[in-house]
Amino acid sequence: MPDNNRPLSPHLQIYRPQITSILSILHRITGVVLSFAALLLAYWLASAAYGPEAFARAQAFMESGFGRFVLFGFTFSLFYHLCNGIRHIGWDMRFGFELPTLRFTGVIVVLTASALTIITWLMAYGHVGKL
Repeated sequence: MPDNNRPLSPHLQIYRPQITSILSILHRITGVVLSFAALLLAYWLASAAYGPEAFARAQAFMESGFGRFVLFGFTFSLFYHLCNGIRHIGWDMRFGFELPTLRFTGVIVVLTASALTIITWLMAYGHVGKL
């Protein structure tokens, strides 16, 4: 019979969110998002193989407001996952475990991913020369 007086493991209702935990959860979420992005890419490529009508439908979705919102999210997910993966490589080499360094690199990851996303979208729509 289990002992009901045992302490419970700490969980999300007890801990305050910290930047390291939030970024860890975001890393996992962006990994899942990138799986859906791969499916959307496969759909887009397959539509090109199926002919002009199928490709036109896929392009219409990609160029719609919702489609661009989805693509923007996929772009951020790609860059965030890349930047945070580089941060994890540093951890694998036993660098950056000090608390101030963890916070600093976390902020750098988010800022870099955001900047790369914005620059990519500006380049995609030809607005780089106007920066």
